[in-house]
Amino acid sequence: MKLFHLRHLIFIYLLAMTFFKQAAGQNIIAYYAGNAGQFSEYPVSRLSHIIFSFCHLKGNKLSVDNRSDSITIRALVGLKKNNPSLKILLSLGGWGGCKNCSVVFSTESGRADFVESVLALTDYFQTDGIDLDWEFPSLAAFPNHPYKPEDKVHVNMLIRALRIGLGNAKEISVICAGFDPYLENSLDLPALAPYVNRINLMTYDLIGSQAQYSGHQSSLYATSWQSASADRAVRYLDSLKIPKAKIAIGVAFYARQYQVFENRDHGLNQPAQFKKFVTMRQVRKNYTDVQGYTTYWDPEAAAAYKFNNRNKIFLTYDDERSVAAKCAYVKEKGLNGIFFWQLRLDKPHDGLLDVMADAMRIHYNHK
Repeated sequence: MKLFHLRHLIFIYLLAMTFFKQAAGQNIIAYYAGNAGQFSEYPVSRLSHIIFSFCHLKGNKLSVDNRSDSITIRALVGLKKNNPSLKILLSLGGWGGCKNCSVVFSTESGRADFVESVLALTDYFQTDGIDLDWEFPSLAAFPNHPYKPEDKVHVNMLIRALRIGLGNAKEISVICAGFDPYLENSLDLPALAPYVNRINLMTYDLIGSQAQYSGHQSSLYATSWQSASADRAVRYLDSLKIPKAKIAIGVAFYARQYQVFENRDHGLNQPAQFKKFVTMRQVRKNYTDVQGYTTYWDPEAAAAYKFNNRNKIFLTYDDERSVAAKCAYVKEKGLNGIFFWQLRLDKPHDGLLDVMADAMRIHYNHK
């Protein structure tokens, strides 16, 4: 028994070290939540990865929710015929989509059942890996979802088991909030890094629905009054010796709208109340100069925002300029890539995806 245990540990170590040294290219990664007939409107040939969102737990197993989702996954995999380098991943969770994760992944049998189901679905659909979008282990997040401090240990045990099961040919990515306290306390990042292809730093929603001020939800750099930023999150992971080639930063294809209470400084960093999310399609249509919304640029944060001086409505969002700045940052720092939530929220042509692909100068081979 002891000899078997030692051999098992040696196997894990060699697998991790071999994988850890693999070089990663710079990627453009789309989360996709839609049906089989919608993604064809978009320039998907400019993507390296599409992450189907979302699958959920059924008992201890990863489950595709319905027949429509199965059809969508098959259609996404079908894109590989014309773009063989494209990777299609299944994602577990999403905001509010991981209620039972803490319970299921706390046991060896629960983790084993989950890994078995991932292998089965990967083989069935011929997909390229798994994305873990548990928001968020170890700390209180979605209301009334169970959590415990040991979640971060159980996540690592799960990811290690997934890597052993999937081998090095398939991909594993994990979402990581890009802001405190989740950035520093939700996951044991140094322990999981050897086993994943990518840590997707969720460098949007940096201010949330409970914020009592207007700020940048997706800033590239910290400011004198807002510390949360993509750069701060990347520098934190770098301080943990996480390889930059395993770090991706995020872009929001939506805005957050706030009601500002004091009409100063174009609405930025003012007392405010969150009102709603606004897709980039809606921003382009309903929040224009003609409708009283002036676009501003914060050079310190490298972030865009809009403000209507008449009704005191403030929008924080990613635009063409901020996306280009993030892409330049990804290239300069040698990061794994850039990802976004989600494909259907912007217009199909001449939108943020095209800006992203042009800025990265990436054109993936396709027949």
